[in-house]
Amino acid sequence: MNAEATDIFKERLKAARDLRGLSQSQLASNAKLPPSSVSHFEAGTRKPSFENLKRLAVALDVTTDYLLGRADAPNADGTVGRLHRDIHNLSHDDMKLAEDFVGMLLKRASAAKKDD
Repeated sequence: MNAEATDIFKERLKAARDLRGLSQSQLASNAKLPPSSVSHFEAGTRKPSFENLKRLAVALDVTTDYLLGRADAPNADGTVGRLHRDIHNLSHDDMKLAEDFVGMLLKRASAAKKDD
């Protein structure tokens, strides 16, 4: 990674971690990395290996392209990213309504697959 790519990566890594509400230690644990690694990656003093980049992306539920600055949305589908980003703005009742609605859509999709 060049200096500009490193800057983008460290900014995106922190943004994705904040988006998911994780501390550096929590992210490290989820990605099965030493906590100091996440700290070094966010400071820009170290660059992740390809394997560690994949681990971070999986732990953060974002794409590697997002972390590398090649995509603007954290998830492959911008709608999903927007839902993750905005979910905390919902009231408890609206959150429950959204969960029920998603459940209904999943049941409908499951029934449609059975009909195929």
